[in-house]
Amino acid sequence: MKKILLATILLAIPFSFISCDKDDDDMGGNEGPDFMGETMVYNLSSVSDASISGTATVMENEDNSTTIEIKLDGTSDGMHPAHIHYNTAAEGGDIALTLESIDGSTGMSSTTFSTLDDGTSVSYEDIINFDGYINVHLSADDLGTLVAQGDIGENMLTGESKTYMLEERDAEGISGMAMFQERVNGEALATLMLENTPDGGMHPAHIHTNTAAEGGDIAFTFNSVNGTTGMSRTNVAALDDGSAFMYEDVLDYDGYINVHLSADALGTLVAQGDIGQNELTGNSESYDLSTKDVAGIMGTAMFSERVNGETLVTIMLTGTPADGMHPAHIHMGSVAEAPGDIAITLNSIVGASGMSKTNVTKFNGDDGESIDFESLIEYDGYINVHLSAEQLDVLVAQGDIGSNS
Repeated sequence: MKKILLATILLAIPFSFISCDKDDDDMGGNEGPDFMGETMVYNLSSVSDASISGTATVMENEDNSTTIEIKLDGTSDGMHPAHIHYNTAAEGGDIALTLESIDGSTGMSSTTFSTLDDGTSVSYEDIINFDGYINVHLSADDLGTLVAQGDIGENMLTGESKTYMLEERDAEGISGMAMFQERVNGEALATLMLENTPDGGMHPAHIHTNTAAEGGDIAFTFNSVNGTTGMSRTNVAALDDGSAFMYEDVLDYDGYINVHLSADALGTLVAQGDIGQNELTGNSESYDLSTKDVAGIMGTAMFSERVNGETLVTIMLTGTPADGMHPAHIHMGSVAEAPGDIAITLNSIVGASGMSKTNVTKFNGDDGESIDFESLIEYDGYINVHLSAEQLDVLVAQGDIGSNS
């Protein structure tokens, strides 16, 4: 069911567009035939009922007042209160302006105004630059149930977006994506969408510094993922330390996302994915690691290119003992020429999973020379995987890489 919900939500992501002539919109309006006021149209997306959606059209009037016409499809009979709120829908905020209720039988309402509820004067230009969003409620007796919602003004989405995959980790079957959408004001709407999260659960999520293979401190906290829907929405404008963090910053950020099982079990990850400059390009090379001194252990080493030119090295072995930790290194030269000096130390393979992931940027040493993906897949080297830190002379797997493959 969550796969169906996810597809529905993706189709319902709000967008906005501009029309410069009310005659083109055929909205009727309140002005005479000679006045050509500006208009802005915002999409209102479904919230509790997927069949309800529509638009809010903001129209400039000749007397400097503003009219907002709402048109919804799929509404039930009854009157549906509507308001403009402060902030983004992801953040929530107080009511700024009460709109005329939508008549469920027609799905329409029209409100003309020149002040907010507190008496503050407001023009058409103020509204189309407003830091706000529209909520449409089920009824006056059930304001907690939203039937439609949409960001407006400076919070409008530009249509630019970036999606990163969130892969399964400690909880089997849970995976998804993180989508960042640019707002007119340069901020971003972050939507986390996971499949197969347990109903009723709340899953904390954060952006961390560095790559997932390296680990790092929390830099940004998302709204927790609701297990029942598999979703969370968060406005992105600043890191947790208060420094600016806009849409363009996300695209170049040195970070990754962790989604946790619960606030009480942060050590259990349900999904994880690199973002920004650490995103994988799709270019990769795979090398075989053959059995050596311990029968039955073998696998592969996958070298994957990042956007920033660095390399994610993923070693995957079968047959490793569940309680083992297996050191691994890239050596100089080929297997036939072994032994060669250690050039790059990789993270040890965890026996229980048979895996390790290492971000490779340079050769060993504090002053080690940097090496990018293109150079690494041409390197004159080989990989050794050892039984343990105490038994480095016992090899469990080995294979040539780069120019020796």
